[in-house]
Amino acid sequence: MAEANKADAGRPYHTSCTGDALETVNRQQQDQDITLFGGCFCPFVQRAWVTFEALGIPYKVEVDPYKKPKELVELSPKGLVPALRLNSFSPPRALNESTVIMDYLEDLAATTTRHTILPLLSNPYARALARLAADEVNRNLVPAFYRYLQAQEPSAQIEHGIAYHDALGRFISVLQRSEAEILGPGGHSGDGEHTMLKRGLGLWIEDNTDLGWADVMAAPWLFRTKLVLTHYRGFKLPEGERFNRYLDRVCNHPDFKATCSTDQLYLDSYERYAFNRPNTSQVATAINEGRALP
Repeated sequence: MAEANKADAGRPYHTSCTGDALETVNRQQQDQDITLFGGCFCPFVQRAWVTFEALGIPYKVEVDPYKKPKELVELSPKGLVPALRLNSFSPPRALNESTVIMDYLEDLAATTTRHTILPLLSNPYARALARLAADEVNRNLVPAFYRYLQAQEPSAQIEHGIAYHDALGRFISVLQRSEAEILGPGGHSGDGEHTMLKRGLGLWIEDNTDLGWADVMAAPWLFRTKLVLTHYRGFKLPEGERFNRYLDRVCNHPDFKATCSTDQLYLDSYERYAFNRPNTSQVATAINEGRALP
């Protein structure tokens, strides 16, 4: 394991986007039927935000929820992000939780933009495998990421680093299974269906150009693995050209990059996790107490 950054400089988290994400925020200030409330460094927000971009659904974005504006608390009782305000209802309605928001946007796109990040509706097994990969992200990869980042003792860092490496491997194995079973013999009935199913499996399939469901679910943590875990824990990414190409394609996809700030914003904002400062994050507190993520 490489030498990690070991000095806590006491940096605060950021409340405003930078870089490409700031440009996107500035573009998305017109009133729309949907307003996304988010935070500039939050990975749960980012997966909802990327879904808007990938599905081409118009939205307005509000960043800096940490002042807990009245509008946000009305949408999400704990003031947690992401949260949506659905302005076409009177009075406006609300949704929160990143996976619920992704489901809602996918359903909405089916009758509006006609875009999708899931395999064909006519192949429920392929869709189930995409959701299985997403479940692997939510159930194992995300908690393992925070346990590793927040671990302070060297022995705990080694233990959780191994566990996180294993969680990445399990996620990759579901992608490999999806490729083998959906695109292999018996997975489709003809060339047209093969093309559509391949597209639904996202960027793991190397000639695809569109993000898939599992890509969007995992991308914020894959990006932070490459940046934050490498910086603070000296983490070594899994070996293998296929995975490294996949990681590069996901992190550099235009729909994902449009929601990314500059690297320093994340290094500053995640310092409090890396040194496990108390009472600075509901997610961090849940990990420390062994509870489910809020």
